[in-house]
Amino acid sequence: MSELLKISNLHVEIDSKQILHGLNLHVNVGEIHAVMGRNGSGKSTFSNTLMGHPAYKVSQGQINFNGTVINNLKPNERAKLGLFLGFQYPLSIPGVTVANFLRQANKALKGNSVSPKDFRKLLYEKMDDLEIDHAFATRYVNDGFSGGEKKRMEILQMAMLEPKLAILDEPDSGLDIDSLKLVAESINKYKKKNPQVSILLITHYQRMLDYIKPDKVHVFVDGNIVESGGAELALELEKKGYDWLTDKEVIFKQ
Repeated sequence: MSELLKISNLHVEIDSKQILHGLNLHVNVGEIHAVMGRNGSGKSTFSNTLMGHPAYKVSQGQINFNGTVINNLKPNERAKLGLFLGFQYPLSIPGVTVANFLRQANKALKGNSVSPKDFRKLLYEKMDDLEIDHAFATRYVNDGFSGGEKKRMEILQMAMLEPKLAILDEPDSGLDIDSLKLVAESINKYKKKNPQVSILLITHYQRMLDYIKPDKVHVFVDGNIVESGGAELALELEKKGYDWLTDKEVIFKQ
């Protein structure tokens, strides 16, 4: 399999405080990687750094995405290369419909101007793929949406923008069991339609992985990966918790 993302010796700080300490990670085309860890372990710093949030400074190391070093690229430049970030807490945008928001995002990312009729047809096709009611297209973005609806809108955005790598920051956050299952099903449906897309799934809990099977699982402790393995690692974490890894040295080196 061809390599899509290569992170080498990545050190990241925010407000002069070091958060990531020499992180190494490889993701191949089409793979699903789950990133697990407690609050404060560096998971969100990792996702924001990949997307180019200006508050996060790379002090050392390299992020190579699809053959391009992206350390100094702006978020919109990274998006055009094929990076997508699904937010843990999606914002509401009253007054802007889902359809208009997605049309403008699509135009900004791809630079093409699609007629309203053709765009609406494409949007409905993607909504049908994800089993999302067409009525959502005319609602304001996330305004009055439930937690599960907000997360499914993130998956719809992903489907419309067609990234090479989707970073999903805690898509299970704040969801009940039924909503969690619906969101996971949406991710699986999208992945089935787009087998070449790679996914970085960031989560606290193993429960999301009951529905989405990762190729690899990585555990963050204090800003680095201390354990890496297959889906069975998430089950081990569910049984033992994170304490058994707290004192481990960084072993995931590539």
